[in-house]
Amino acid sequence: MFNYRVLAVIKRELREKLFSKAFIILTLMIPGLIFVFGGVQALLYSTESKGLKFDLVVENSGLIGDFQSEFSQKDFVTKKHYVFNYMSMTREDFKTYLQNTRQQIVDEKLTGIIFIPSSALKDKKIEYYAKTPQNISLSRELERPINKIFLNNFFKSKSLSAEDLDFARSGVDFTGFKVTKDEKIAQEGYGNLVLAYALSILLYMSLLMIGQMAMQSVIEEKGSKIVEVILSSVSARELMTGKILGSAITGVAQMAVWLGTILAVSSSALIALPPEITLNIKPELVLYVLLNFFIGLVLFVGLFSMMGAIFDNAQDAASGNMPIMMLIIIPFFIAISMMENPNKPYIEIASLFPFASIIVMPARLALIEVPIWQQALAVIINLLTIYALFPLAGKIYRIGILRTGKKPKWSEVIKWLKYKY
Repeated sequence: MFNYRVLAVIKRELREKLFSKAFIILTLMIPGLIFVFGGVQALLYSTESKGLKFDLVVENSGLIGDFQSEFSQKDFVTKKHYVFNYMSMTREDFKTYLQNTRQQIVDEKLTGIIFIPSSALKDKKIEYYAKTPQNISLSRELERPINKIFLNNFFKSKSLSAEDLDFARSGVDFTGFKVTKDEKIAQEGYGNLVLAYALSILLYMSLLMIGQMAMQSVIEEKGSKIVEVILSSVSARELMTGKILGSAITGVAQMAVWLGTILAVSSSALIALPPEITLNIKPELVLYVLLNFFIGLVLFVGLFSMMGAIFDNAQDAASGNMPIMMLIIIPFFIAISMMENPNKPYIEIASLFPFASIIVMPARLALIEVPIWQQALAVIINLLTIYALFPLAGKIYRIGILRTGKKPKWSEVIKWLKYKY
């Protein structure tokens, strides 16, 4: 049902949402906030503890010189600024020393004691005594230089050169090359992994934000009795259709701005991205994301609007819309888990499943080549879901929008579905 009355409702929704100052500011701010939060997160992970004081005790006195030499390397000292006090003693003497030093550790005058027994040259097991011994950051920082010393001592009698030792210490570096049916084989970096991550976050945020805005709008109109005036000119079905389409158009316009920002950054000649994070964004991917997102917005805004019609305030609606929110939250976590391995069987199922495909399929498209029939099937399944659910949601909306007073029970809401119009 699309007529001039529905068009009037759509215009009203666009005027109140799409062209509002708050919405425009929020739309422009989100890409910047994503970069800021990403930068803060990277800073938090990259910033390590500095100025820590340790006692490094070795059972084999011959290792002290190796540790002093390794921990005085320029690339380690300039980054960490750790203070080490080196000493050698037997395990029995160390036990006594540990008891005498316990109070310094408790008072945090000493960060911790690292004990390296002679057996560590065979099994690489060392001991760390501290007030907070489970320090993953510290163990990650000290693992490489300590392991280097163990390897040097292990291979010392093997007549290996420095180049041989460097090779033994180095890890395996995987370089991925994407093979497609219609393109030449090309090296694949981490750019599209970042794109999949960004798409998942943007779709998740926008679905929740637009859906909550639509629900709040329905609750406010219902509480202020404005809806009764509106329904004197349009039917409840026309009002619901106009509000859903208006909100969906608003959300798609917002997503187009965000995707345009990503495209501008990735293709700008002013910003030279390293080859390993270069984005490979095809126009068909952008078009599919916008179409898929529009269908998803129609589906979720309809459900959120239905919840707004049932309840009189946001507090009561919050308990009711939790199942709807889970239909957004669970696919988001599935999409995030895809970053590790996009070929997991449940990911392919989720990318075709109604509701879930709205977030999972775009992220999957950014990472791997998905058959066209699967892309089309995901869209068709969501359209069939809308066709099946909206007559029921429309009934609930038509009754609930004019109903006020006591909070309805779910058994009453189910009875509304039996009413005929």
